[in-house]
Amino acid sequence: MIQPIDHTAGILRDRLDALIARETRRFAQSRPKTKAALAEGSAYFLGGVPMHWMKDWPQPFPLLVAKAEGARLTDVDGYGVDDFCLGDTGSMFGHSPAPVAKAIRHQARRGLTYMLPTEDALEAGRLLTERFGVFRWQIATTATDANRFALRVARAVTGRPKVLVFNGCYHGTVDETMVELLHGTTVARPGLVGQVADLGLTAVAVEFNDTAAVEAALATGEIAAILTEPVMTNCAMVLPEAGFHDALRTLSRRHGALLILDETHTISSGLGGYTKVHSLSPDIFVAGKCVAGGMPTAVWGLTPALADRFAAYDETRPAGHSGMGTTLSANPMQFACLRATLAEVMTAEAYAHMEEGAARLAHGLTAVIDRVEAPWHVVRVGARVEFVCAPGPLKNGAEAMAAHHPDVERALHLALLNRGCLIAPFHNMMLVSPATRKRQIDRLIGAFDEILSDLFA
Repeated sequence: MIQPIDHTAGILRDRLDALIARETRRFAQSRPKTKAALAEGSAYFLGGVPMHWMKDWPQPFPLLVAKAEGARLTDVDGYGVDDFCLGDTGSMFGHSPAPVAKAIRHQARRGLTYMLPTEDALEAGRLLTERFGVFRWQIATTATDANRFALRVARAVTGRPKVLVFNGCYHGTVDETMVELLHGTTVARPGLVGQVADLGLTAVAVEFNDTAAVEAALATGEIAAILTEPVMTNCAMVLPEAGFHDALRTLSRRHGALLILDETHTISSGLGGYTKVHSLSPDIFVAGKCVAGGMPTAVWGLTPALADRFAAYDETRPAGHSGMGTTLSANPMQFACLRATLAEVMTAEAYAHMEEGAARLAHGLTAVIDRVEAPWHVVRVGARVEFVCAPGPLKNGAEAMAAHHPDVERALHLALLNRGCLIAPFHNMMLVSPATRKRQIDRLIGAFDEILSDLFA
C-alpha cells in the first residue's frame, strides 16, 4: 500500500503522526511539577496563560521557567534547556547580561520612573547615533508603539493617508500591517479579533521583491510611507533580491513617500543592524526587543532633514494630544539598560561570536537536510538561522506562507524541546547569542539529525 506523503515537507503522514504522539506523551510524562502547578494556578488567567500566545508553543502545556542565564533555561521540573528562541529576540544577547543586570540594580535604588530624562538618557542618545547612524531619537516601550508613532509622523509631514507594507510582513500589532494580499486586493488578515474598520483604506499590501508593484502603488500619490523589514522574518525568512533596497529608496524619493526600516528582528544582521551593515538610508529607523538587553524598550529615529520637516509641522498643529507616547516610555530604567546594552553588550566582539556560531548552526542543519535528502533549505541573516520545510530560496510572502506546514513544524519543535533545545514557537527561527556555546549548537544539530533521520528513514 502506498503511504500518503505530506506534499510540502515530503514526510510520510503515519511517520509524522507517530512522532507527534510519542513526543507529546514524552513531554507530558516528564514534567509532573509543571503540570501540577499549572492545574493549580492557571485558572486565574484568560485562557490559562498571562499572554495568549503562550498557548502557541507545540507542547501539550507551557513550560514554567524557574530561571534563565546566558543561553540556557531551567524549568520547574529541573530540566535544563538550550535556548535558541531567546525571547523571540528580546534576549538575543543572552538572558540578563551582566552589565544590564548591574544597571538594573543600580537604577532600582534611584527610582523606576519619573517622566523626566537622566544623564543615562543623554548618553544613550549618543550611543544610539554611534551604533545606528545620525537620527533624532525617541523612545518607546515596544516596537509596535514605535512603528505606530513613526506612521503618525509620516502621515503628518506628507499629508497622505496610506502605508505600503509587504504581504506576510511583521511589525508587531500595528493595525495597518495586519493585512494580506488576496487575489490582488489588500484585505484584513483572517483571525483578527474585533476588527471592524476596513484596513484597505489605510494600507496597501504588495509582494516583497516586486519592484513594479511598489512603483505602481507609489504612483497613486496616496502612500505616506513604505514600512518594511530589510529582510522578511516572520513568515519564513525572505531575503531581498539584488537591487531591491536601492529601488525602494529611489522610488520612495521619486514619489514623495518616506522609507521606514523596522530592524526589530534584523538587528541580528550585525553591529548597527542590516541598515548599517548594508549601507541603507531610511528616513525613519525602528528597532525594539533586544536594544536594552531584555528590558521592554524600543527606539525610533528620524533623519535630521525629516526631523526638521516634522518640527515645522508641529509648530502649526493645534494644541492637544499628539497620539504619540505612553507614560512609562523613556523611563530611567530603560535608559540605564539601553546605555549598558549599547556600550557593553552590543559590541563588535559579541556579533563576531554570534556570526561564527550561526554559521556553524546553518552549516550543520544544511548537512543534515542534504544527508536525508529532505526538500528543505536553511537561510541565515547574521545571528538568525531558520530551516524551512520547503525548497528555496523564497522570493516573497506568498511563497513563504505556502512553505509552512504547521503539523511538521509543531512536531519538530516539540521533538527538539524533548531533546533539550528550544526554538521560537511561531516559525523555525533560531538565534545564536554571545553566550551560546559550540556544544549547545552541536547538541541542536545532533537533535535535528536524530529527528530527521527518523522522519526520512
